[in-house]
Amino acid sequence: MRISKMTTNAAIHSSLWGENALPLRPANQVMKLERLGAYHQSRLSFMRTLVRRIFRERWKITPSLFNLDKDGYGTVVYEVQAPHGIFSFVLFSDYLSAEERNDRVIATKWDLTMALVEGVVDQPYIEKLRQNVPRQEAGRVDARVFVLSRANRSARNFDYVVDQLAVGQQPDVTKIAEVGYLYRTTAVYGSGKLGMADWEKVREKHKDFARPFAGEMFVCLMLRNFSLLQVEHIARHKSPESFNEMKPEIKRYFGIGNSTGLGMAPYLVNHPLLINQWVEMRELALARVRVLGGINDKVRDTLNQLIDRSAQHTHETITEDEWQTNNNKDVIKDMSALKSRIESGFDSWNELVEFSEQHCSLQGQEMLVSCMLEMYPELVDELEDFHSADEYLDLDPLMPTQTLKEIIETRYDWALAIDFDAEGARETYWYRSEEKMEPRLGSVADIEGKKKQMALGVGYAVRKCYNQLVEYMHQHPDHTTARFMVAHPKLRGIVRRIQGMNRCVYGDIQANLLDREVLPMHLLRAKLAFFGVSKFDPRSKLWVRNTMFQGAPLLEEIGETFNDDWFMPLAPKQ
Repeated sequence: MRISKMTTNAAIHSSLWGENALPLRPANQVMKLERLGAYHQSRLSFMRTLVRRIFRERWKITPSLFNLDKDGYGTVVYEVQAPHGIFSFVLFSDYLSAEERNDRVIATKWDLTMALVEGVVDQPYIEKLRQNVPRQEAGRVDARVFVLSRANRSARNFDYVVDQLAVGQQPDVTKIAEVGYLYRTTAVYGSGKLGMADWEKVREKHKDFARPFAGEMFVCLMLRNFSLLQVEHIARHKSPESFNEMKPEIKRYFGIGNSTGLGMAPYLVNHPLLINQWVEMRELALARVRVLGGINDKVRDTLNQLIDRSAQHTHETITEDEWQTNNNKDVIKDMSALKSRIESGFDSWNELVEFSEQHCSLQGQEMLVSCMLEMYPELVDELEDFHSADEYLDLDPLMPTQTLKEIIETRYDWALAIDFDAEGARETYWYRSEEKMEPRLGSVADIEGKKKQMALGVGYAVRKCYNQLVEYMHQHPDHTTARFMVAHPKLRGIVRRIQGMNRCVYGDIQANLLDREVLPMHLLRAKLAFFGVSKFDPRSKLWVRNTMFQGAPLLEEIGETFNDDWFMPLAPKQ
């Protein structure tokens, strides 16, 4: 299986280029932490690929149980008929007082709790879910469930929208732009947690959700659909005489809010083969466009429109964070510079990419990449099928130590270049808080806390391994890795990673995550961009608010003409 995945990737490359090498950007450019933190959504982001499949395959998503009272509390079940199976989306809406509302992972009550379940659910099973799903971590579910989530209402938007619709008015778009959602998720769980089906079962048994995070993204899409339905339901009951439905273009502008903290950061370090796959497909898409993307007047006009949209979308992103505000200002300037360059004429995508690398910020450069991918679905979209990876980092015991040393010196030259003895270079460590159940950053001054640290300092681990390997080879230059492992068994994990990652182009984040000045926000931003979120609003250097599925088509539009045109959505005009 592992060989077939690598072979498949090779086939993707060779099918277009024959014996010529792909013009992929090098890892020492792409895998820098700051560049990963400059990523934006693209047509390869998981939300985009999920919605494309749902509309292309015409999934049938209909409520099989709709039991809400006039205030919107109760139980709703949607039956989901996908090409390879039937699923149920089960949602519980409960009253939550202002005092009980808490977006932290340690909360115990929420406005909504929900589960994605295989098959059709009957009333006894719904009752079983009712006893556990609203309890989230305190409850337990069985392996029919493969995604569990919860959400809270937006204090600024929910009641306001209900009141507007009840009196026959549309919500003010400028107000929606400040908070582009009615609900925000506080957690979306999958992959075997709390008794749920593990990823292997989902991948093998449920082909409709066999892509990374497809089930989790679907639950968020369904939450967005329910939020729009619920506000209309409450408003209709509040004032049936004057109630008016929300306009479709305003509905589409509502997304789902999300708050993401450090819990997401370790994933990018602990799943290097998967991250390599995500990055490689994005870079391969860019390479295809740079070489095969034809350029004519229509293409230039479309690119101008996308750049204008990106600038306006960035302008409409509201944040109080000074760092993000300055980044957004830079992106808007970058889009203006790119537009001027386009108007002066360009004959190849390489010219424009090189111009961006010389004159634009990292976020501006990566925004151009997203715009370029948007223009060529025929070159890009098929790559969405290759976002999975078999995550095996096998030890090669017969590898000569000289070969292992050469791999470190070439692939991990970035780690060897870091001075880990410099002041502050090893001041930070990562640990999981038992009280908050979330990853945290600690200082080496906390000796007791350091004993619980997570193994995220890959660069430092490589450096220590290299030093001990060189010392060992002075005595035993002709030994194999197996003999080295016998002498240094504690290095087995990092040696396995070094050998395994040598099969990849990307995957390892080239940064010292133990440094005093490390900015975890870059890690959060990178993963969220792969998901497809927008409107990044950092609340500190440790967590960020964002919006999911803003601009996406509505479920009731399945079966209609689908243009897949919700890249960098803009506020509708009223």
